[in-house]
Amino acid sequence: MDLDALRNATLTFVETHKAWTPLITGIIAFCESVAFLSLLVPATVILLGIGALIGAADIPFWPVVIAAAIGATLGDWLSYEFGHYFKDDAKRLWPMRRYPEMVARGEDFCRRWGASGVAVGRFFGPARAVVPLIAGIFGVPRIPFQIANVLSAVAWAFIMLAPGAGILAYFRA
Repeated sequence: MDLDALRNATLTFVETHKAWTPLITGIIAFCESVAFLSLLVPATVILLGIGALIGAADIPFWPVVIAAAIGATLGDWLSYEFGHYFKDDAKRLWPMRRYPEMVARGEDFCRRWGASGVAVGRFFGPARAVVPLIAGIFGVPRIPFQIANVLSAVAWAFIMLAPGAGILAYFRA
């Protein structure tokens, strides 16, 4: 299945089965936030589309935002723990081994910004899923990581979903 077909199938399913929207959104946000899985799922486009469906199909906004935040938090936490457990060995896995310069920049980023780098990294496409992994490899402490992870996940979920939901609701009024 190609990425466009996956996107279209997901959005059609969400539109047809509105009650499943929070769960689906949480799973997609999780996939977007897991270091290697994020390469396989067109999550950003799907999440923006779900935002538009929220406004167009009268899907409750806050349960979907909360589910997206939970999914993103869990995905980043998994990536962090993977990096924390495997340390430098994680750098030798695909796709990290193919981009040593990106890993070096990520380490410099973590060294410079610490846990707040996780919050900043969430808002930059390719870095979104890699920064938590590198934070785990680099040894950013768990509690500051989780604080940055949760707070940035809530902000990110709102920013991803609100424009579509609000713009369509604005034009319908």
